[in-house]
Amino acid sequence: MNMKHINLATILLSLLTFATNINAAERFVDFTSGDFLLNADNKAEIYIDAKDCKGVGIAAANLATDINKVCGATARTTSNAATARIIAGTIGHSYEIDRLVKAKAIDKSALKGKREKYIITIADGKLIIAGSDRRGTIYGIYELSRQIGVSPWYYWADTPVKRHERIYIKKGVYTDGEPVVRYRGIFLNDEAPCLTTWVKNTFGTDYGNHKFYSKVFELILRLKGNFLWPAMWSWAFYADDPLNSKTADEMGVMIGTSHHEPMARNHQEWARNRDKYGEWNYATNKDVIDRFFREGIERAKGTEDVITIGMRGDGDAPMGGAEGKDHEYVPQYEKNMKLMKNIFTNQRKIISDVTGRPAKETPQVWALYKEVLDYYDRGMKIPDDVTLLLCDDNWGNVRRVPSAGERDRAGGWGLYYHVDYVGAPRNSKWLNCTPPQNMCEQLGLAYDYGIDRLWILNVGDLKPMEYAISLFMDMAWNPKRFTPGTVTEHIRMFCEQQFGAEQADEAARIINLYLKYNGRVTPEMLDRHTYNTKTGEWRQVADDYMRLEAEALRQYIDLPEEYRDAYRELVLFPVQAMSNLYQMYYAQAMNHRLHTLGDPEANVWADHVERAFKRDSMLCAQYNHDIAGGKWNGMMTQKHIGYTDWNDSFAADTQPEVLRVADNGAGGFVNKGDNGYVAMEAGSWYGMANAAEATWTYIPYIGRTEGGMALTPYTKATDGASLSYRFTLPAGTRTDNGKVNVHIVVKSTLDFLNQGGLCYGVSIDGCTPQKVNFNKNLNEKPDNAYTVYYPTVARRAVESVVTLPLGDGNGGTHELTISPYDPGIVFEKIVVDYGGYTPSYLFMEPSERSREGSAATEK
Repeated sequence: MNMKHINLATILLSLLTFATNINAAERFVDFTSGDFLLNADNKAEIYIDAKDCKGVGIAAANLATDINKVCGATARTTSNAATARIIAGTIGHSYEIDRLVKAKAIDKSALKGKREKYIITIADGKLIIAGSDRRGTIYGIYELSRQIGVSPWYYWADTPVKRHERIYIKKGVYTDGEPVVRYRGIFLNDEAPCLTTWVKNTFGTDYGNHKFYSKVFELILRLKGNFLWPAMWSWAFYADDPLNSKTADEMGVMIGTSHHEPMARNHQEWARNRDKYGEWNYATNKDVIDRFFREGIERAKGTEDVITIGMRGDGDAPMGGAEGKDHEYVPQYEKNMKLMKNIFTNQRKIISDVTGRPAKETPQVWALYKEVLDYYDRGMKIPDDVTLLLCDDNWGNVRRVPSAGERDRAGGWGLYYHVDYVGAPRNSKWLNCTPPQNMCEQLGLAYDYGIDRLWILNVGDLKPMEYAISLFMDMAWNPKRFTPGTVTEHIRMFCEQQFGAEQADEAARIINLYLKYNGRVTPEMLDRHTYNTKTGEWRQVADDYMRLEAEALRQYIDLPEEYRDAYRELVLFPVQAMSNLYQMYYAQAMNHRLHTLGDPEANVWADHVERAFKRDSMLCAQYNHDIAGGKWNGMMTQKHIGYTDWNDSFAADTQPEVLRVADNGAGGFVNKGDNGYVAMEAGSWYGMANAAEATWTYIPYIGRTEGGMALTPYTKATDGASLSYRFTLPAGTRTDNGKVNVHIVVKSTLDFLNQGGLCYGVSIDGCTPQKVNFNKNLNEKPDNAYTVYYPTVARRAVESVVTLPLGDGNGGTHELTISPYDPGIVFEKIVVDYGGYTPSYLFMEPSERSREGSAATEK
């Protein structure tokens, strides 16, 4: 079987034969029949013990809202178990759950000692959601929300909630077990200008406050994550709003700080106070920095936060070094490693002093990022309880895995992975450019080598990385659930969750393809040089995107109205945005290429560039102001056109350079023959002679390829007018009896003068012109109507073939001359066949692409 001919839709359908929900319990909700009616009497109370963890109550309140959205039932939390339809709680924290365990209605062994596990079952005439710990209960609550049809992305991607009259639960015991990776989270990074602007417009603050972060925490929990590195380039999570940390702890999300923010302190907390604190240099400012560290641990005391230890230079720069050749940074390894050991010792002492417990009882992570990995590889030791956080190359490829001898450490190993990146060789921040197959393959590799303690994903501004976040979180729960070969199943499930089963296959196909295409080159690195115009490569890739855009638009039009906002965010906008970007840079490439030939058509491509650049801003403006009624105002403001270096320090998107040709009618084109023929556009003339009162006029777009030439006005005589076309043939060219066949293509103009046909003359190298009457039979006489007239006018072109002698030429260059004997003739194309021309509808070989093939025209 030839695998390349297998349709993706066929693959997706075959996968559905064994597909279950995305890393979730088996299906227990039905909307037509079942063993337990959740919304009987149009009510659905949820029992929560007042002594249970606060995050459980928050999740239960969200579930009540979700149930109301689905079926309209009056749903609320209650402390009265007798009236409740749902009992949700955590072992050891909920009276009703403990009672059910004691009564053996819940298998205690299935939850006791487990991590973040839930069980959903029916007992005592109620739906029971029991958790081994608070997050287990929360995940169980949100699993019910998901199964009744509320997507984790209902807020962040505007996924609609489908209404149902009844919600039934099937008997059984349902769970999805324990997560494989202990800490599973995202890193909000590079939050300006997009996330910062959106937060300002939405929450009215210049920083991420607890109202904003509660939305992030809820998303993480609905995706069965538990961990966050908060945004840090212009915000300070702990300092900006004291309720940020409190809200995270109450909801059940553990907070860490990024690879260069040690001891629960944010970079901005130091940056804003440099005048007071001094230099970020442990060798010279130890006492101040230690006090800074202590304040961070004191603030995080009593939470589950994971403490980043170690230290990098100010603002994520390397710590301490020297300049080598060409100002290259050269780490002073021995000096730095000695200093780092001192930092570790003091940091762990601070942790122990503040918490009153051995340091090993507080989870810690050391990020082996960039030059820090060199310290470890040179033999630097770190306490066994500390998690060692490895990193990808910032582009999705794992840099390092632990060896067999390194894996058995109490703190385990973690992975810092990127779908958003700031740095050399170029930022990647605007759109998701990570193919799911790549992510799945590398995460699977990491897990196979024992990296399973902490996975953190750099997601930039969160949007538009929605699908990447879902895949990452699901892989973290169970890295073996999907493989690179079956990850299309995951895309399909994600699309069913957002758009419904009927639309899932097509949406998944489009997402899979646009991420494949985006993975070729990021928008920030794309330019006119990326692909080749001469081979037709540029046109091919631009057409790939254009077709995909048309297919996405077709699906968008077919969608019910309520799904269109979500579809625009997750599918249509990224496809349109990248398709337009490809059209822009392709047009620029053609503009520059034709400019070097002096071809006035370069100006047409310049116009394309300008239109595409304007459309880019319009697409982003639509995202900000139209989608979901303007809900995402400011989120799509990332610069992406105008990079010359890795950073985005340029003021705004900059239109790519276009070059224009002064179209003064100078002509001067010389056409090259190849493969046994030379095809010449009517506009690629070498010389012209106008009539006394009529001049040659180029008509763009007319005809089957590029344009045509005609004498205007049509009411004036054509005497003395001509066009000449120069062409060269390969050395040693031999023709049949020294003659060539010349195909002249003109518009299917009728004999509007009613004189028996319109005529022109054609000659080569000064030979006697041959007169051609091209339309004498273009009439509705019985002999012509169905054999000549109708077929010709329907195709809008008349091709006449004349055989002419080929002269010696002038130094290998030949000249063909056309002279119109009548007005109103529009010349479109001339083909000189010297033995190799194959007839084609566009009067060229199928492999040729106008001026995109070999350079066929020069000046």
